Amino acid sequence: MSAAAPGQISVPDRLARNVAAVRPEDADRWLAALPALVTAELARLGLTLDRVLDPGGSLALVAYVHRDDDLAPAVLKVSLRTPGTAHEAEALTVWAGRGAVLLLGTAAPDPGTTVLLLERLHGGIPLRSLAEPKAMLEATSLLHRLWAPVPADHPFDGVPAPSPSASGTATGTGRAGAAAGLPAEAEPLLAEARETAVALAASATEEFLLHGDFHHGNVLAADRAPWLAIDPRPLVGERAYDLARLALDRADTLVGSPGLPAAVRRRLHQLAEALEVDRERLRDWTLVRAVDLAVDALAAGRRTDAELYLEFAGAL
Repeated sequence: MSAAAPGQISVPDRLARNVAAVRPEDADRWLAALPALVTAELARLGLTLDRVLDPGGSLALVAYVHRDDDLAPAVLKVSLRTPGTAHEAEALTVWAGRGAVLLLGTAAPDPGTTVLLLERLHGGIPLRSLAEPKAMLEATSLLHRLWAPVPADHPFDGVPAPSPSASGTATGTGRAGAAAGLPAEAEPLLAEARETAVALAASATEEFLLHGDFHHGNVLAADRAPWLAIDPRPLVGERAYDLARLALDRADTLVGSPGLPAAVRRRLHQLAEALEVDRERLRDWTLVRAVDLAVDALAAGRRTDAELYLEFAGAL
């Protein structure tokens, strides 16, 4: 029997919380309809449900499934459609499995939802499971493969840049108004990040298809390659923007070490050299993205994470 009954499909608590935060006006409706939608997609695609992953995706119900015709394992991902997630399928199509999980099929049952059928990876083995030096080496090799020429007539947004006087986060990627909750001593960092983002956008000289949210947690072990990327938030922009997110990975290991500024400079130098990215632009984008992540963390109630990213930004 291909389809599971809606009652067998439970919505993970983390997904419910995140959807309520991102789309409060219709979160209850979307979440209530989700089990029946997943059941319908299982039947349409000829799939049998193995299990729903919990916590799964931040804005997606993720299920292990297998195809009824050949018993091949796969993953069904049913996502809330947001500006960040809207073009995941198109990015995976461009990469065609090169450095990223392979897209096997897609559907859009309504304007607010995206359904992806994906190659199954080893979800319990993220790149984060490796020691940091080895993980960074694997990550830089993979990220280099993901930076693709931008296709003609592409749907991807560019990296946003605010007005220097704009409120909110440096690039507009965080939650609106969240910056108001930052401690007063962080205001100079926020102002610098805004101004830096504007200057970076005005002086950019390259355009690549970027992953958008590349870090160790978004890279999983695989069978056809050692590691593959998942969960892109695709954008068009310069490579230093993508690399900056990786530079912030495992920030706690650097913040907790003596000589933080020197450790941060050393990491940026190593990453810039490994991928032939301008070090100063990497430094600037890392500042911008650290402040954005701090604002996002604060909006989600994760004050400790916000303070961590602000400390990292201060070390820059």
